[in-house]
Amino acid sequence: MAVLPIIVVGDPILRKRTRRVPTVHDTTVQRLIDDMIETMRTAHGVGLAAPQVGVSLRLAVVGMPEQPVLVLVNPRVLRRSGKRQVEEGCLSIPGYVGLVTRSVRVSVAALDRTGAEYRVLGATGLLAQALEHEIDHLNGILYLDHLVAHDALRRAGVEVADHPVIEEPAPATVGLDG
Repeated sequence: MAVLPIIVVGDPILRKRTRRVPTVHDTTVQRLIDDMIETMRTAHGVGLAAPQVGVSLRLAVVGMPEQPVLVLVNPRVLRRSGKRQVEEGCLSIPGYVGLVTRSVRVSVAALDRTGAEYRVLGATGLLAQALEHEIDHLNGILYLDHLVAHDALRRAGVEVADHPVIEEPAPATVGLDG
């Protein structure tokens, strides 16, 4: 396994929608997954998306304390509910933490590293936040786009749009998380 360089804000790859992973049964994809997990752990992150290491694929990893790492291949948000404000940072924007609006509950479908489909239903807390954050990366959205206020970031010299990016609404799925 190798620790990969993390792409920082300003690189155009972070603002592009990623391509679907055509197959997980490829040694290059499996090595990328291993390297992303190692990179996330070394950087003490909670998650890492492929664009953050310069790869434009719909692939992310999320590692909660005391839990196995989730590998998210071609993930999609099934349902979001509620709103809450939380402090958030990003490995691609080192040294800055901002207040953002995130969902209270999130349900996601993805493939694991073997290609099997699985779902995370009704995630809350840090897991919900990390799932939204990493899937946003796969859509070219940074947490900066969700900031409650942009003033401190602008003072730090980082350019941010005046209005947050408006995401496509997630499809309403009945009965997934209670």
